This record gives sequence, C-alpha cells and structure tokens, in this order.
Amino acid sequence: MTNEDRQLGVDLGDLGDELKSADYPLSEDELFDRYGDEEIEMEGNTTTLEELIGPLNQEEYQDYGDIETAIMNMVGDDAIGRKNYSDRTPPAAGEQRQDEGAPDQDDQEGQESF
Repeated sequence: MTNEDRQLGVDLGDLGDELKSADYPLSEDELFDRYGDEEIEMEGNTTTLEELIGPLNQEEYQDYGDIETAIMNMVGDDAIGRKNYSDRTPPAAGEQRQDEGAPDQDDQEGQESF
C-alpha cells in the first residue's frame, strides 16, 4: 500500500485504481452494481462503498473526483485521525500552546473556532 492508496485515514486499495480507470459518467446504479460490494478500510473498520456513499443518493458521478469527494464527505471522525490537530503552524520559540479542544480549556467555553 502506498500513500496514494490511503487518504485521510481511508484505504481504497485496489478499488481506487479501478475507480480511476472506470468509464465516466457512471450512474449510482452502475457504480454500485460494479463496485458497491468493494470494501474500504478506515482506521481498523471496514465498510463497503455502497454502505458508505449510498445514503447520498447521487444520481450520477461525472469522474473519480466526484466519488472521492463523496467518500471523504461520508467518513466519520475516526477516519481522519487526531481531532483538532494541525501541524501547519508549530508554536513559536517560547510559546506555550494548547491544542484547541484539549482537556482543561474551561475558560474557552462558548468560544467559536474558525
């Protein structure tokens, strides 16, 4: 498995390659007839493509990007890793920063995060 096979904690495995090379557009029925029983791994859990994106009731998928977006929109918090974590801006030298939503942040109750 390469990093391309896993995105945001979701492992499409061979399904990702099959979906990338499929002929589009695909109706939802065609998609599920061909690939609906294919399994997707997410942080130790497994589900089928149809179970994951079926509730969206999308009539047609124009390309692989549409399917990938649908998958990423439907995965739960367990698949995305540590909640409220970002490695984009590390604390500056001498700065003490607590992760947003971390325990013991009672003084920030009611504040919104953007």
